[in-house]
Amino acid sequence: MPPLSSRPASKIRSAAGLPTRLGQAVADEDQGAYGLVFWLCYIGNTSLMVAVSLLFRYSDFVISYLGGSEFQLGLIVGLGMVGALGMRLFQGLGIDRYGSRAIWLGSLVLFIASCLLHLTIGSAHGPGIFLARILWMVSVAGAFGASLAYISLRVTESRVAEMLGTLGTSGFVGMAVGPVVGDLIFASGAVTRQVVDRMFWCAAGMAVVSLICAAFATRGALRKRSSRRMPPLFWLIRRYHPGSLLLVAVAMGLTVSLPNTFLRPYTDRLGIGEIRNFFLVYAVTAFAVRLLTRRLTEQVGFRPLIFGGLISGGIATLLYMVVIDKWTLAIPATAAGVAHALLFPAVVAAGSLSFPTRYRGVATTLTLSMFDLGNLIGQPAVGALIEAAERLGLPPYPVMFCSVTLFLALVGGWFWLIGRSPARAASGRGQPAVVVARTPQPCVPVDDRLAAEQAASMLHVGLAHAEVARPAHELPKGVKSSVH
Repeated sequence: MPPLSSRPASKIRSAAGLPTRLGQAVADEDQGAYGLVFWLCYIGNTSLMVAVSLLFRYSDFVISYLGGSEFQLGLIVGLGMVGALGMRLFQGLGIDRYGSRAIWLGSLVLFIASCLLHLTIGSAHGPGIFLARILWMVSVAGAFGASLAYISLRVTESRVAEMLGTLGTSGFVGMAVGPVVGDLIFASGAVTRQVVDRMFWCAAGMAVVSLICAAFATRGALRKRSSRRMPPLFWLIRRYHPGSLLLVAVAMGLTVSLPNTFLRPYTDRLGIGEIRNFFLVYAVTAFAVRLLTRRLTEQVGFRPLIFGGLISGGIATLLYMVVIDKWTLAIPATAAGVAHALLFPAVVAAGSLSFPTRYRGVATTLTLSMFDLGNLIGQPAVGALIEAAERLGLPPYPVMFCSVTLFLALVGGWFWLIGRSPARAASGRGQPAVVVARTPQPCVPVDDRLAAEQAASMLHVGLAHAEVARPAHELPKGVKSSVH
């Protein structure tokens, strides 16, 4: 019998010997997955991503208008991630306690306020721009994190990656539209206060559209606070964290966000005034790959997609060096789009499914926190690397691109080697297909843990709240066992 982690999630049910009526109940539950609520979420996320991608020209504001440097740009963007990480710490428990609606709507209101706060900024070095960026990142983290958690809780575990991937295509649509609007705003070539303010006003307006859609999508979804006492956050993370996947999420944060911050100053050095061709190709490629692979995790698992995404990200980073005009921007954009399409849903879903359903908010935000950590560390490091290479007389951007590629290669190699399961190598015919007991195994690769947890959790009729519980004496003091 093939090892459990290498088998499609759709076949785990029959391997576990589950009743046919339970499988039918799971199918019935997923029939309305793409209803009105989903499409309201889709439009809302598209509008928000248009607003976010409008600010891919943030470097025009920091460098061209305020007179900052690449290092200052990286520092502002990187420190802004402090706000995102802080939001994650609150958001994980906040979603599980108060529901996604409150976090989602509140974050969108804050997004609008932070865009308008930028209208008052006049220096790239004062505290005001750092505060505005931190609040902006708090709002982005809150809005996207809440929407992902909300959608993931509406379907069964076997379809979480599919739903996150499909919802994620809204980001690619928004990413295709936003830079086009941004190029039109800056079409005159002069970066003035009026032009910069127009960019922030447009971003705030698109966030209003997102707010309206989110309000209707989550109407009636108010969640009562659970009477079950929430275990300590660090205990939850220690027990359920997906191990090596967390470092992959850090690398994903760096490679996916690199063009959002540094593509514009790079093209400016090359004398290229437009960036929309890059993001159009990026979005179309990612959209197509995301749709084609939306159910692939059920057939091959998460690990091959994650590894393929890291390879594509490394190739894309090297291909930035072949760009000579606005048309050749399509070359790295294609590889970068493939990397984003493969990495994001696989990493987020794998991290999410390593936790029990009722802690899905903590799971989603933990993975996204690692994404933010990649930006917090990576963006200032990239800016510093560019300036250091320039001082040493080296080509600044090629040095940076090669360094980022080396980092991705190291992470990919480590994930491939450490991610191999000793149990997988030792498994053979006659081995039990399902592991029902669950113990903390931080070093077990995510594929094996997730497949085993899916099969074990399906043994419970209450699938939406399934969990293989630990004995009461192993729980932290004051936390009740879920065994009834």
